[in-house]
Amino acid sequence: MKDAKKDSEKVVWDQIQMRSASGNPLVPGPSTRPIPKLRVWLILFVSVTYVIYTLKLLTSSAQQTCDHTLFTSSLHRSLLHPNKTRLTFPPLILNQTADTTPPHHRHRDVREKQVVVVQLQKAPTKPNLTEIHDVVFGIAASSKLWQQRKEYIKIWYKPNQMRGVVWLDDRVKYSPEDKQTLPPVRVSSDTSNFAYTNRQGHRSAIRISRIVTETLRMKMDNIRWFVMGDDDTVFITDNLVRILRKYDHTQYYYIGSLSESHIQNIFFSYGMAYGGGGFAISYPLAKALVKMQDRCIQRYPGLYGSDDRMQACMAELGVPLTKELGFHQYDVYGNLFGLLAAHPVTPLVSLHHLDVVEPIFPNVTRVEALQRLMLPAKLDSAGIMQQSICYDKNKSWTISVSWGFAVQIFRGIFSPRELEMPSRTFLNWYRRADYTAYAFNTRPVSRNPCQKPFVFYMSGLRMDSELNQTVSEYERHLVPHPPCRWKMADPDELEMVIVNKKPDPHLWNRSPRRNCCRVMESKEPGTIVVNVGVCKDVLPIDTKQVFCCCC
Repeated sequence: MKDAKKDSEKVVWDQIQMRSASGNPLVPGPSTRPIPKLRVWLILFVSVTYVIYTLKLLTSSAQQTCDHTLFTSSLHRSLLHPNKTRLTFPPLILNQTADTTPPHHRHRDVREKQVVVVQLQKAPTKPNLTEIHDVVFGIAASSKLWQQRKEYIKIWYKPNQMRGVVWLDDRVKYSPEDKQTLPPVRVSSDTSNFAYTNRQGHRSAIRISRIVTETLRMKMDNIRWFVMGDDDTVFITDNLVRILRKYDHTQYYYIGSLSESHIQNIFFSYGMAYGGGGFAISYPLAKALVKMQDRCIQRYPGLYGSDDRMQACMAELGVPLTKELGFHQYDVYGNLFGLLAAHPVTPLVSLHHLDVVEPIFPNVTRVEALQRLMLPAKLDSAGIMQQSICYDKNKSWTISVSWGFAVQIFRGIFSPRELEMPSRTFLNWYRRADYTAYAFNTRPVSRNPCQKPFVFYMSGLRMDSELNQTVSEYERHLVPHPPCRWKMADPDELEMVIVNKKPDPHLWNRSPRRNCCRVMESKEPGTIVVNVGVCKDVLPIDTKQVFCCCC
């Protein structure tokens, strides 16, 4: 009985064992326990293999890095000290490298080391600086005024050193002498198919606006910049090159300056370069302009001149005006003395409207005055027209030197802030406008007879080779001075000012700063000597005697 019961319990237990957790019967067959063990061993084998391979790779990389660092350091020392040519590698490292590096790896290392040597020995090349032969001038001229205004071009243009083209509206007489002193002459292409609807202007503006395009189509070689100007514009070409060197000629640049007249800038644009004062366009920008200028001009038939048409096309190309204050439009009348005697701290690049204003030097013609200005431009073009301010403590005089142009001597002490503002010796382009119509600060001409300056204009210039300095002479401009009752030294006794200055071609490679001057003792009666140069120290202001001046 008990045996039968045990047998039945065994049958039931076997049936329970043959059911899964879900109650489904298991298929009878061989045992499945060996399968999980096989997976575990397989995972362990793969993991151990991965770890061994990773450790081997890290060890090999660290050894190569160490070898390369030692080689580079020793190579660097050998280049710095060429007399010590022996490499000082540790012997153990050399032996290990020789024993463990495969042959094909050694060949690769040799090639890599040769490349390193070449890269270390090759010095970085500097880009060539812009020179005057990299610039092409496009000069807008009128056939009616050619015989008169070509004399202005002869003053600054040098055919053997420069490249340029004069673009006229009609044929003119061009003598053999002109061929030796002037750029070649071309007649502009017909622009009658372009619309022009401005009643106050002249359609020659379309012709002039296309000068850069027509000059580019002449296919000259090695051009970096196109410089536009008028036939009554005079350039200081050395300073023009100094300005252009500041910019990358491979990029889009539109460089120029504004008008002196606030009203002119309002009528036309404060973002426009005035063509009479001159402007520069980089070669890539000129190429982009050629592709679209004719279509651009057709879209602006109502504009007045060539300058605003050019600026309109620059706006469509998305290129703003880069302002350089050395380009001078001179939209003024009368005497330029106040503007030139207080020139801004920037290189003098151009002068314009020379037929409108008075000669810049008295008692000579306009051409003779400009020829005299070229003398200091040859010896020290960077410093021409640059203002220096100093004081004579003993006589309580203020002295303002515009090098290469004029010297002013004032009774009393004037602050630099006042003297660096141009005095209003000129009239506005719009005659009804007052001093508020200028685009810069000005000061009135003093009505106090004791504060009227004594002016000395440059009359001669020479180079002292022993002292390596220029010696310029400034003669008194003889005009009647009203009597002054101030009890102080009278500059009326002076006849000449001598200014000593060393040429400074790297003046504009430094941060902009006005030069300083110092009054020196003079043994000659009626003569005062002034030294001009780079400021050395900044002294505190002595409000009792004099403002700082250090040289």
